[in-house]
Amino acid sequence: MKRFVKPILKAFRRDTDGSVSIETAFYLPALLLVFAAIYTYFDAFKQESANLKAAYTISDLISRETNAVNNDYIDSMHALTEVLIRAGTTISLRISVIRWDQDDDRYYVDWSVNRGTQFLSWTDATISNVESRLPTMPDQERVILVETKNAVDAAFKIGLPDMNIYNFVFTRPRFAPQIVFEGSLTAGGTHNDEVDVEPID
Repeated sequence: MKRFVKPILKAFRRDTDGSVSIETAFYLPALLLVFAAIYTYFDAFKQESANLKAAYTISDLISRETNAVNNDYIDSMHALTEVLIRAGTTISLRISVIRWDQDDDRYYVDWSVNRGTQFLSWTDATISNVESRLPTMPDQERVILVETKNAVDAAFKIGLPDMNIYNFVFTRPRFAPQIVFEGSLTAGGTHNDEVDVEPID
């Protein structure tokens, strides 16, 4: 038996004849899977980059304000964020002004507002949850904290889970010591920021 099978196997190994259609049927599914994987990963990185750039853009715009901002202004920032990311996805936005108090050795919230469904506004009681991510600041210094969260579905189902892209960006006010929210100097905060000054004799 071995004497008959061995020559057949040798002949099959040396045979270079083939059919393009059959080989295409073998390799095309694998090739399409590779292309789908490349596109899906590229699209995920592209969307993550777009979200980060949008967060920095919003943070930079707010940092240049010298007048008080209001709810209409925040609505326009949320609309701009949606324009900067891919159409058809929903993004949540939270904008806060955070202050450092040296005497109390902690952060306080001047004001915090949110748009979308993924965030609640920060308060003096909850801002400590992200204290380790906030920058070191001088006494009574403020930063504008912009956070975005965007649920993105994978382009193709190749094992990559749906992403929940979250960005955490902070910027110092550029032209004013603080960014004020219309109607209140410390909206969302309860700390008394007044400083007692001794009279000069």
